[in-house]
Amino acid sequence: MLRRPRRKLLALLGSFVFAVTLATGISASSASAQTACAAAWSAGAVYTQGNVASHGGQNWTAQWWTQGETPGTTGQWGVWRNPVPCGGGTGPGPGTPNGLDVTEAQFNQMFPNRNSFYTYQGFVNATASYPAFSNTGSATVQKQEVAAFLANVSHETGGLWHIVEQNTANYPHYCDWSQSYGCPAGQAAYYGRGPIQLSWNFNYNAAGAALGLPLLTNPWLVEQNATVAWQTALWYWNTQSGPGSMTGHTAMTSGAGFGESIRSINGSIECNGGNPAQVQSRVNNYTSFTSILGVGTGANLYC
Repeated sequence: MLRRPRRKLLALLGSFVFAVTLATGISASSASAQTACAAAWSAGAVYTQGNVASHGGQNWTAQWWTQGETPGTTGQWGVWRNPVPCGGGTGPGPGTPNGLDVTEAQFNQMFPNRNSFYTYQGFVNATASYPAFSNTGSATVQKQEVAAFLANVSHETGGLWHIVEQNTANYPHYCDWSQSYGCPAGQAAYYGRGPIQLSWNFNYNAAGAALGLPLLTNPWLVEQNATVAWQTALWYWNTQSGPGSMTGHTAMTSGAGFGESIRSINGSIECNGGNPAQVQSRVNNYTSFTSILGVGTGANLYC
């Protein structure tokens, strides 16, 4: 279960604009896959959901209204997802959509008994929201990061089996009424969901703001949509340090090691001798997954 991190929330700097128009010269082509490049993305343009723009040799689809957001990143105004190579640009490698360093066959090998909700395609789609994931450092480091993320995810969900937190008695406790926005979905609505068991109203609020999704008012999206579930896990992994001093992404790409990724997720409970059996379970997953991906584990496995 995702423990309560420090209250460093992402601020929503302004209200969303529901009525937006396309800047002059920007194509409003459909979101279907295509090989021809759409009109080039413009930093000053405003795009509505479903618009396509070309950036970096790929066509990107706006999944929310966006204003000045570089395709492949997230921000206040929206997100770009599902890149499709165009114009001879460099596309993902064989068997690894979006350049992700784990194939579907390897994913299935890691999670032979996974819940059908946790689809590989949902994972692939979600990585477009955080393009630095599995795309930072050497090829070895990139594979180690994927293995580390999935190892922690496996531990949190019993091998990608549980979609929601199993202890229902905890449900009413994840509402922090001191937050100005309160708990509009109900006091018992913010229980753990998804691959890293996102919990607490302030985490749903922050993740929703980052991803352009109404998670504060509709937290059930995380248990109903596989891509959204994976997005929330990647949001935490890439942007939140929790009880640790760095994010899981930073831990794996800076050389700090797998142990620091454990600390960022549940370090206050498990690390420094708190629960060595749980730490060992995560390390065992990581060791197995790096073996499947054909890379070493690196140093500093424990916390």
